[in-house]
Amino acid sequence: MLTLPNLLTLSRIFAVPFLGFLLWWPGWNAGYAMAFVLYCVIAFTDYLDGYLARSRGMVSRLGQFLDPIADKIMVAAVILILTAQGYLRGPYVGDAHVIAGLVILIREIAVSGLREFLGGTQVSVPVSKLAKWKTTFQLVALGALILGGAVHGPPPVSIEDASRPLAEQWIHVTGLASLWAAAILTCITGWDYLRVGLKHMD
Repeated sequence: MLTLPNLLTLSRIFAVPFLGFLLWWPGWNAGYAMAFVLYCVIAFTDYLDGYLARSRGMVSRLGQFLDPIADKIMVAAVILILTAQGYLRGPYVGDAHVIAGLVILIREIAVSGLREFLGGTQVSVPVSKLAKWKTTFQLVALGALILGGAVHGPPPVSIEDASRPLAEQWIHVTGLASLWAAAILTCITGWDYLRVGLKHMD
């Protein structure tokens, strides 16, 4: 049951509190640098556990259960903490970037509920290529926002400060732009999943 892929998945879950601890103080640039390294390790193990499970024939029901949970726990934790510390604030629109994070969280909850419902009907919802692009933009977005905290320091405290030259905060801006791209793809893929689910609802 506790195969190497499953242990890697569990390690991702257990690493989330440490990641949250490092992100808790927005003025701690070194902490954000360490958080970025840990975030990259978590993202790599996400790829590695799936690769090992498929290549070595270690795919298990436990792994299929834990893998999406581990992903959602990390994404939700990072988005919530970055929001609380003001890192979803940016140029021109200030705190409105929080909407992109909210869209992603709503979709994750909705799709999880849909998958649980369809599981009882023996209907699977395969991951589309567009959903993989969504995940890629999402990973890049959160990673860039964390790295921006290490390089640029604390986020701006007002819309006026947030509008300072983009060259001074380009990593942070890249993260916000990628977050919006992920949010847009989230809406598209979320509707695709919902459309499949509606066909199996009375």
